Amino acid sequence: MGPDFLREARWLGVERARAYLWLVATLSVAILLFEVLTSRGGVDRNGFLLGTDFLSFWTAGRMLVAGGDVYDTAAHIAAQQRYFSAPQAYTAFYYPPPFLLAVYPLGFLPYFPALAAWLAATAAAYLAAVRQWLRSAVLEWPLWLLMAGFPPVLITVTHGQSAFLVAALLGLGALWVAPRPWLAGICFGLACIKPQFGILVPVVLLATGEWRAIAAAALTVSLLGVAATLAFGPPVWGDWLAVSREAQAALEQGSVGFGKMQSVFAAARLFGAPVLWAYALQAAVGLGVAGALAWAGWRRGYSLALGAAMLAGAPLATPFVLDYDLVLLAFPLIYLAGSGFRPWEKLVAGLAFIVPLFARPLALGLGLPTVPLVLIALFVVLSGRAREAQAPGSARAIRSAWKPLS
Repeated sequence: MGPDFLREARWLGVERARAYLWLVATLSVAILLFEVLTSRGGVDRNGFLLGTDFLSFWTAGRMLVAGGDVYDTAAHIAAQQRYFSAPQAYTAFYYPPPFLLAVYPLGFLPYFPALAAWLAATAAAYLAAVRQWLRSAVLEWPLWLLMAGFPPVLITVTHGQSAFLVAALLGLGALWVAPRPWLAGICFGLACIKPQFGILVPVVLLATGEWRAIAAAALTVSLLGVAATLAFGPPVWGDWLAVSREAQAALEQGSVGFGKMQSVFAAARLFGAPVLWAYALQAAVGLGVAGALAWAGWRRGYSLALGAAMLAGAPLATPFVLDYDLVLLAFPLIYLAGSGFRPWEKLVAGLAFIVPLFARPLALGLGLPTVPLVLIALFVVLSGRAREAQAPGSARAIRSAWKPLS
């Protein structure tokens, strides 16, 4: 094993990478089929309802159709348990009012048809975004193989989560800032349904002076807010703020499980750090990421490298992130693969690709949080690329250099 074994990672060539993808994809499909085929009445061998977290969305939709208050925790628990009751099976609902517009239609469908429709629609959006990034990077890898072999995809499917939708919106937004700023802003605005992953967006847009994207995002968020207010009444905002305090308490107390979460905050808590120290570490990393992005974008204009760095930094900027949220990493990884690997970068990209497969077992079983360190390494690589992407004053050149997306 020579000194370049890890530095250059030549052993991870195209053919070997494809073989690994086939292996993980086969394993993922087998796991999914096993979960479905061994379930009874929609309940898996461990006693969990298929789709697990989706029960929270569906219940919220049913409550909205019936005129209920989705932010009344006791009522939400009772509504879930009327359909499915099991020890520790409750999934809370902390999403902001604009997200209610997305889950409301689910309340008109039975649970499993609603789950199928949700996964089909959100996965289609995610696949479309990934396809656009692959086209921009001029990569011809089979889309279905990449998605079946990317571990967070299976995790998102089995949880019935919103990660596909949020990642698609942020991914398309990051891709379209330069060539289609108004559409990019709309995508960023729609992503407010999970606002903790959009913290870095205004930092990047302000640093690069992308005023049209900023205006479109602000207008979209405002319209969503007005629509949610008209649909569900002004008190819905106060109810959400109240339940958000419950969400913060759940985060601090580890109600979700620090081993399940993949943030810097959760890693610190898993190692026994007090809440204030964990918050301080999380804030230091988040501010460092934001500062690095602002520095990379200031006077350089927007570049795809900066967008990829922003997406890689998103899971580092929030204390509440789980393994299914890492579907967002597909976009910065595609950027790296398309632009060519430098020393150490292939190793970092490989780790970022595969670490979600082992992150939760390692954290829960051995108390080893692996994701934050890998995310930091990936962000360092991409922020360095962003600083080199364009010389100062070349924002116009960026727009003329983009590959056509249609």
